[in-house]
Amino acid sequence: MNIAFFLKPKSEVAFIYDYYSARQGLEKMNYHGYSSIPVLDKDGKYLGTVSEGNFLWYIVRGENSEEAEDYAVEIEKLEDVKVSHIMKKGKNPPVKITADMDKLLSRAIEQNYVPVVDDRDYFIGIITRSDIMKYLCEKK
Repeated sequence: MNIAFFLKPKSEVAFIYDYYSARQGLEKMNYHGYSSIPVLDKDGKYLGTVSEGNFLWYIVRGENSEEAEDYAVEIEKLEDVKVSHIMKKGKNPPVKITADMDKLLSRAIEQNYVPVVDDRDYFIGIITRSDIMKYLCEKK
């Protein structure tokens, strides 16, 4: 089966750009009710995923330090922090649209959604684990 069958296209998916402020990223996630969201560069290439936890730990620890004595970042300063500074590189790796089902399923086991990119690494959408599970249950 072609994984494109499960694809939710970019036009139907909320995402943020790496140059957004932390506040903009949090607001968009909150608006859509997401706990994590794809991050793209200005050209539309997939860079990774940022989660609520990434934002929370940045607020608590500040500049990626390992120990927190107090709240390290004032909420107002989140306007000055870019999403690219907060996100963890390599989290939620994408699959190419040409990937096989085995590759998709192995990623879906580890991730709530699997970002999908084209051959040039441009983000084209996501495949959710729940959509895969629904399909498999209906086939029974």
